[in-house]
Amino acid sequence: MRLEKLETFVVANPPPRHGGRYFIFLRLTTACGITGVGEIYNATFGPNLCTAMAHDVFERQFAGRDPHHIERLWRQTYGAGFTMRPDVTVMGVLSGLEMACWDIIGKAADQPVYQLLGGKVHDRLRSYTYLYPAEGDVYPDPDEPNVYNDADIAAEAAVRAVEQGFTAVKFDPAGPYTVYDGHQPRLSDLDLSEAYCRQIRSAVGDKADLLFGTHGQFTVSGAKRMARRLEAYDPLWFEEPIPPENPADMAEVARYTAIPVAAGERLCTKHEFARLLEAGAASILQMNLGRVGGLLEAKKIASMAETRQAQIAPHLYCGPVVAAANIQIATCSPNFLILESIGRFDGPFMDFLTTPISWEAGFVLPPVSPGLGAELNDAVIAAHPYTGKELHLNMVAEPVNP
Repeated sequence: MRLEKLETFVVANPPPRHGGRYFIFLRLTTACGITGVGEIYNATFGPNLCTAMAHDVFERQFAGRDPHHIERLWRQTYGAGFTMRPDVTVMGVLSGLEMACWDIIGKAADQPVYQLLGGKVHDRLRSYTYLYPAEGDVYPDPDEPNVYNDADIAAEAAVRAVEQGFTAVKFDPAGPYTVYDGHQPRLSDLDLSEAYCRQIRSAVGDKADLLFGTHGQFTVSGAKRMARRLEAYDPLWFEEPIPPENPADMAEVARYTAIPVAAGERLCTKHEFARLLEAGAASILQMNLGRVGGLLEAKKIASMAETRQAQIAPHLYCGPVVAAANIQIATCSPNFLILESIGRFDGPFMDFLTTPISWEAGFVLPPVSPGLGAELNDAVIAAHPYTGKELHLNMVAEPVNP
């Protein structure tokens, strides 16, 4: 079996744009006609530049090669140009190509990928969702009360999520995150964050876990101040409380609070996650399969986490192909905790695939189809080209002042 062709697609995510402004999909085809799909999660450069990088890597490292040789292809790409370090852009490209190879391998074996990475451990996968505006209120006026700035409205959204079947909800009212972080939380940020936890806990009781999201906003002391405010409401996690560069500093936060620290969406490869585990910085690892280095790398990270009694909660703020890959790794990992979903996987987000993701009463059901269980919808992709100039995500460009 030999890889023959790469196609790439940059698609605009239609309203309500949950998951980001655009997605970068790819498809590999073998000389014998088997196809595999992947997704690149890369927010650093424009998406068309990322697809050009993917074609360059494919021609240098993958074209004409056997897709079964995951380790060889991975190491040759990781070490190309005398690098051998976790470069976030290279790893995004490699992740997309690697997951497409696994899709091909699974189809050739007529097995889901999880069966080839240790076999099914979980028959169903607990999932959570962000708290989004009510249907029909997709773009709330930021100057008006809405789910993102009003704890009472957020509590109403949490009740709706629980009524749908979710047993965990995530929200991030802790204030802006900037290129100058970490910073001290403002008193207003502390007050609003505590109000969110108080109101949502009061609304849902013990029917749902609270997942407190941050984006590396704080200094160590600022994260401690925030954690102290939240502990009374028993969140399941405190997500990325400080910037991800220094695991030793994050470990200081983890030792301070009873709230489990979750982190990892911005990290690449087993090497960066090893430092997180060695420092005791996080007990819940949130690798993103479109950035971390692909499925096999994620399986290695999950295995390392087992040795430290840490769990995995695959991160998803990109497209449905990464969602499909997350499901595969969650299904075969004994230390899986919970899966991020985009609502119930039933909105415009899923139109880019011809294959659904099965979600029932708060759980995702692993697919039984071979490979990743995801096929691109070429007609929908062609109808939604991304023509914008903005990156997938942006941070505030000015410092936060108290």
